Amino acid sequence: MNRIDETRPFKPVNIALLTVSDTRTLENDTSGDLLQQRATDAGHKVVDRRLLKDDVAAIGALLDGWIADPNVDVVITTGGTGLTGRDVTVEAFESRYEKSIPGFGELFRWISFQKIGTSTIQSRATGGLANGTYLFALPGSTSACKDGWDEILQWQLDARHKPCNLVELMPRLQER
Repeated sequence: MNRIDETRPFKPVNIALLTVSDTRTLENDTSGDLLQQRATDAGHKVVDRRLLKDDVAAIGALLDGWIADPNVDVVITTGGTGLTGRDVTVEAFESRYEKSIPGFGELFRWISFQKIGTSTIQSRATGGLANGTYLFALPGSTSACKDGWDEILQWQLDARHKPCNLVELMPRLQER
């Protein structure tokens, strides 16, 4: 159950957004627009937003920059999580993970199954952690981004969410 404890303070996080697509532009990127709107409406700050083609080296280079940037707490991407030869977002993500968050992809596919049935097996939505930065890769459809934000990320990126959330872990993510 998603519960908010109003006695806890809200803590905005800095989010970088990336759309991975060979066909979209910033003018017709409805998935990126939805994620940006949802994040800012929730009180978070979108510190960067980009659009890249399905190129594992380019995606990886951008991820490396955001992972190294202390002003980026969370990276959310849309697109490139399918099964075709051009879908390489997951490969760029997984090669950077220090820790994976398997529950993110599992929960996303469970939510998706409620809406699209067994077609959800084609999604490789994934989450992980690199250098204290959360990384989440969502499918490219606007509906999938809505589900990923509304059903998972809005709650886990809210420090008031009970019984626990990802924001409260942020000060301890780089403990050794």
